[in-house]
Amino acid sequence: QVQLVESGGGLVQAGGSLRLSCVASGSFLRINDMAWYRQAPGNQRELVAVISSGGSWNYVDSVKGRFTISRDNAKNTVYLQMNSLSPEDTAVYYCNANVVNGFGWSREVWGQGTLVTVSS
Repeated sequence: QVQLVESGGGLVQAGGSLRLSCVASGSFLRINDMAWYRQAPGNQRELVAVISSGGSWNYVDSVKGRFTISRDNAKNTVYLQMNSLSPEDTAVYYCNANVVNGFGWSREVWGQGTLVTVSS
C-alpha cells in the first residue's frame, strides 16, 4: 500500500509564503510524475503544478512566477513553494503521484489534503 502524506498548510496573510511537502511511503518500484492539485469551496479540483521524475515541470497560469514545484527522488518527496499568496489561493491542496509497482503497473495515488488559507 502506498501512502502520500502532505504537510505545511496553514493560515497566512496575503503576500506571504508557505511551503508544502508530500512524502510517499510504502512498497513501489518508482514514482513517475508528482503533482499538486487544489480544490477551493464550490470549485472543481484543479491541477496546480506537475513535475516529472526527470525534473520537468509545468504550472497552471494563475500560479506561474509565484509557485515552484520541486522533488527529491531519494526521499520520495515533492514540494510546493508558494510565494506572494493571495486569498484566491485559499483551497485544500492535494498531492498526487503516479506510482509504479513491482509488476510494472502504474496507478494514481492521492494524499489526504492540507488546507491553505490566505487572509486579506
